[in-house]
Amino acid sequence: MVAQLNTLLRVACEHVCPVPPVAGAVCAVRRRAAALLADWSVSPEIVEDSLLVVSELVTNAILHARPPAELRLSWVSDDRGGTLRVEVTDGGPAYAAGQTLAGVDPDEHGRGEAIVHALATRHGLRVHSGGITRWAELVTP
Repeated sequence: MVAQLNTLLRVACEHVCPVPPVAGAVCAVRRRAAALLADWSVSPEIVEDSLLVVSELVTNAILHARPPAELRLSWVSDDRGGTLRVEVTDGGPAYAAGQTLAGVDPDEHGRGEAIVHALATRHGLRVHSGGITRWAELVTP
């Protein structure tokens, strides 16, 4: 009976949106993500960190990867809290190893991965035939 009750109390939401390969897309995608997290009643304890993770992963896809890119958000909640999964899939590296984006100040970039690792409960990378998916999960405390 308890297992059935836990199943009934579990709520799952998912949303996928394309990420246009333009710099202004980060703000638009972040706003869309914020609205979704509010609609899903995501725990306030992880909302700001989640939006920062979304921004970092989307920025990485726009600056360093080939299009197309898409953001997938998944929220699973139950009576103990919840887990938000952020995934950004892109077409793979846009530049050869060691090649950098012209005109990008290295002092202004290069910290996104460290930020994601610091904020996420779990994170990773999946290479597949369609490109690369970078993901992070944030779990309510």
